Amino acid sequence: MTVFMEAVAIGLAIAAPVGPIGLLCIERTLHHGPARGLATGLGAATADALYASLGAAGMGVLIGWLTALATPLALAGSALLLQLGVATLRRPPADHAANTRDGGSLLTAYSSALALTLSNPMTILSFIAVFAGLAGGRAPGGGQALLMVLGVFCGSALWWLLLAYGGGRLLARLGLRGRRWVDRACGVLLIGFAGLLAWRVLG
Repeated sequence: MTVFMEAVAIGLAIAAPVGPIGLLCIERTLHHGPARGLATGLGAATADALYASLGAAGMGVLIGWLTALATPLALAGSALLLQLGVATLRRPPADHAANTRDGGSLLTAYSSALALTLSNPMTILSFIAVFAGLAGGRAPGGGQALLMVLGVFCGSALWWLLLAYGGGRLLARLGLRGRRWVDRACGVLLIGFAGLLAWRVLG
């Protein structure tokens, strides 16, 4: 179980830094409740697990293929971030309870976060390096690789659970004006992340 717990810590460390998915989780928790925020985070956790599975397998052909697609995927991710940021800025302030009852789909929240996280295929290289260290420099066996992937998913999912339901209680206490400022901050930061990603790719 040591490898599993180490992989949980890795998944938690990968998910915890504030980034575009974290901002989306906060924004969706604020407007639609913790379930939408958690669905967003689970989309990111699924993408982490998918890349972790490729990293654990050490599939050289797929690695080269994903690396070749890094630029168009990154640009697509940048465009998605820009769209989400602009939509967040343009959204009018509304009552939290009404937003929680708003339609919307958990599947949409999940799939958009999954697509956004998958737009950074270079993540697989970091998983390969980390898993090589966990496996003592050798390709992990089937059982060990499965524990690593499950650990990464559980660690990442744990962070999103804490953020959606723990942070959601704090966000629920904000007034309309306070929630509007959170929207503005999230929108500006999402647009900033979009610009930064595009600059890294094209610069």
